[in-house]
Amino acid sequence: MSNILKEVYEEWDELLEDYKKLDAVNEVYLKKIKEVTALQDNCKKHIIHQRYRIQKLSQSLKDVSENPKAKEMHEKFAKREADLQDIEQNLPRKSDRYMLKIILGRIDVSFLNKERKFQYKEDYEKFKLVCHFIAFVLAVTLNNYNHRFLDKLFAGFLAWYYCTISIRESILKVNGSRIKGWWRVHHILSIVSSGLLLTWPDNEPWELFRVYFIRYTIYSAFAQYLQFKYQRGVLYRLKALGEMENMDITVEGFHSWMWRGLTFLLPFLFIAYIFQLVNAIVLFDLSQHPEASWESSALAIIFLVFFVGNSITTLGVIPKKTKKNMLIKYKILSSKFYETISDSVRKDNSKDSRKKESKLN
Repeated sequence: MSNILKEVYEEWDELLEDYKKLDAVNEVYLKKIKEVTALQDNCKKHIIHQRYRIQKLSQSLKDVSENPKAKEMHEKFAKREADLQDIEQNLPRKSDRYMLKIILGRIDVSFLNKERKFQYKEDYEKFKLVCHFIAFVLAVTLNNYNHRFLDKLFAGFLAWYYCTISIRESILKVNGSRIKGWWRVHHILSIVSSGLLLTWPDNEPWELFRVYFIRYTIYSAFAQYLQFKYQRGVLYRLKALGEMENMDITVEGFHSWMWRGLTFLLPFLFIAYIFQLVNAIVLFDLSQHPEASWESSALAIIFLVFFVGNSITTLGVIPKKTKKNMLIKYKILSSKFYETISDSVRKDNSKDSRKKESKLN
């Protein structure tokens, strides 16, 4: 027994020495956190100062905006703004009012490095893809089996999905994602519409609208899958050229940068928007039904808002409205592209020269 105690005390002494090392590392860690926080605040101050000075300089060039030198300066301003946005990707951002402060409280959900940001964004994209597939399967099942319990289950799934994705998008927003405000409003309204589907009583107006809603859901899941695959491919191609940030995400609409590639998805998107308009019209008609409940009128307004908001947002990214900014971005992208090509050529030449020297030796 004494030998066992002796071994325990010896191991405890070793563990004590190891703890001293841990305590020393922890002190360094806490000190570094304070230093990092101070550096972050300093970077933010410099970014604010840079943008303020650039804004003043840009206003000074208004009277000579057509001068070639002034246009060259505007290109430099755009390049500097791109650099500032790149720096901001590594800095924490304040939580927005809707989700994080109200639901999660005052917690810091920003990631300190790009690898973790990109990993979280990848999990978000996979989550959306899986949920779209589940929604498609459930909608096809409901199309073949008319059961009120399954209808409630599907509505509950949609409510859970949109609640979860809204919270995740708020975290992505804090970490540098540039998702448009309308798509976040769209998801909030989708939560409301899912709740209305849950509370809608089992009556004749529901049975009449059910067919339209299920067909709309099936088509919407299919269109979003096509759009998800295409947008993800474009994001990776542009990221390889150095233009897109790690935190850009796929959303239910087009961005201005997508006009450089295929535009075959536009008809699919607008067919989905027409479905929403049809649903709104059907719901307005059903609101006049003798058995109609208030849910039909509320859903009619929401679907009409979906149609108008989606159409305006998608049409609003046509490059004609941002032609000047797009030209500047093209020039910046071209310079980065040629720099990348030049670097790769130099690396290949250096490798060839080393191979030749090794052969001669």
